[in-house]
Amino acid sequence: MVLPIDLLEVSKNREISLLLKDGRVLKGKLIGHDQYMNLVLDDAREEKEGEERRLGKIVLRGSNVVSIALI
Repeated sequence: MVLPIDLLEVSKNREISLLLKDGRVLKGKLIGHDQYMNLVLDDAREEKEGEERRLGKIVLRGSNVVSIALI
C-alpha cells in the first residue's frame, strides 16, 4: 500500500487525477503540497458529466480529496 503523502512526493511536476468528496474529478499538474495534503495544481481542469472546465492554478484543501491517481 502506498501512503498518500509518499505518492505526492514522487508526483510533483506530474499530471494527477483527484476524486473529490462531492464526486467531481480534477486533473492537473501537481506543483506543491503540505503536511495536511493541501494541494496546488497548475493547469487544473474539472471533469463533470462529460464536460471539461478549465480552472488554471488552484489550491485544494486536502480534506476534500477521496483518491489520488497518476495519469
